[in-house]
Amino acid sequence: MRARYSNVLLLVAAILAFLPVMAVDFLLDIYVWGRERTDLQQRTETVASRVQATAYEALGDIRQLISNGPSLCSPAFVEQARLLIEQGTAIRQVLVENINGVQFCDALGRTMSFRPLSEELAIPGRSEKLRLVTVGASNLPMLQVSLVFGAGRKLSVFAPAKPEAAQSTIQGFATGSMVRLQLTDGTLISEMGDAATYDARSGTEYLEASALAGDLPIRVSAALPFANARAGYGVLDTAFTLLTCLSFGTWLLVALRFVRRNELPAFDLERAIALGEIRPYYQPVIDLRTGQLAGCEVLCRWEKRSGEIVQPGLFIEYAETTGLAIPMTVSLMHQVSQDLDELNRLVPGLKVSINLFEGHFRDNRIVEDVHNIFSPSALKFRQLVFEITERSPIDKHPHTKSVIAGLHALGCRLAMDDAGTGHSNLAYMQTLGVDIIKIDRVFVDMIKTGVQQVPVLDGLINMSRELGTDVIAEGVETEEQAVYLRARGVVMAQGYLFAPPLKAKAYCNFARAVNAHMIDQKSEAEEPAPQQTVTAA
Repeated sequence: MRARYSNVLLLVAAILAFLPVMAVDFLLDIYVWGRERTDLQQRTETVASRVQATAYEALGDIRQLISNGPSLCSPAFVEQARLLIEQGTAIRQVLVENINGVQFCDALGRTMSFRPLSEELAIPGRSEKLRLVTVGASNLPMLQVSLVFGAGRKLSVFAPAKPEAAQSTIQGFATGSMVRLQLTDGTLISEMGDAATYDARSGTEYLEASALAGDLPIRVSAALPFANARAGYGVLDTAFTLLTCLSFGTWLLVALRFVRRNELPAFDLERAIALGEIRPYYQPVIDLRTGQLAGCEVLCRWEKRSGEIVQPGLFIEYAETTGLAIPMTVSLMHQVSQDLDELNRLVPGLKVSINLFEGHFRDNRIVEDVHNIFSPSALKFRQLVFEITERSPIDKHPHTKSVIAGLHALGCRLAMDDAGTGHSNLAYMQTLGVDIIKIDRVFVDMIKTGVQQVPVLDGLINMSRELGTDVIAEGVETEEQAVYLRARGVVMAQGYLFAPPLKAKAYCNFARAVNAHMIDQKSEAEEPAPQQTVTAA
């Protein structure tokens, strides 16, 4: 038996040794994402700056025409406008008209035909306005920068909406990129690449970037499929994988020699479960509105006969790997039923959360075990909450939905533990039918003295509201954290601010002390009314 467990542990050690090899892709993805995202943002900002330069030149030309020229439409004014077009790089036409669109003169000596594509947009801090138009029959988009002054006269200059300098930069984007120029009101100026596929998304992961053209109402957006960016790092991926394999393969050989030389004993977990050495500890859950006990989470500790306490981090993973997590959970549920029977009669309705593992969702035995253990107990099924962890998502096993449906049919509830630390999303939680979301302590720890907002934590709370689930915050250790959570509608919390995980007797005493008022009211309600003695006159 001991040799068998040793072999299992060696197999687990071998798998863990090569986890870094599997992590190469993940780490390289992070590197590629950061580098290519930065490059995409820089290119996008370059395009925006060149569009801005063209528009700013047009704005300068308007000011120069007004300050240097004589009256509008005089020969000197027209000559000045023509010279600006010939000598500059931005404007293509100058037009003077009234506010009704009646043209008075232009720089090229001909009637100008153009069609507006957008409303006129204000430029912050300036009197000029900007809109997108097409000129003549070319349908080439141009920016019309206008200034109204005097007796209702309007002076406009026309510049390319996508200047040549910006066009050359756009052509330098990676293959598969999508680049879009548009006004801030959504009017499209131009776009390059497969914008329809980008807009549809269809599960494709994109790198994205955007930039404004200074204070102008023009936005440049760009996107690149991550797969396209990642494809350029194939050689680096191969090199890192080989290097990691060599490094950790050597480490594994050294580790195996060490194990064989020292003949390290295997965990005797099966014996510990049979002897009841795996004991439940109870972490109180407090109602932040009333300060009363709402229930508990069942944690486990290995209490050896020698008095040594083994923390779950040292044997839980092994229990999951060997399948011993299932009989261990059954043993804990039997003990919970016995430990809390009397307390539940005094303080009925307290919730009890029990952790399940991925292996529990591979057949329906867990539903039968829950029914058989708690049917004769004072604990009702509606008081039971079964937790699954987000760190190890449940595979889409054929029995998964059946197990969840079976637990719900009994009246039990399902909680997502360690929310925000894994790879689940809104759709995943809706598919599972989660009733409660437990926010991991790593997010609660972000609440510090003086901190007004914790965006990630607030986002998790808002996601819970969208799902219509209850929320429990884990790892609450300070009053500031409790106040912050309560202010955002989080009602339930657990952590060392209230109490550490307690043995059964200590937990029952804690429950009686915290909910003493409730117990007194229940006792008064159960006491028979005093009999009245009627004395004959």
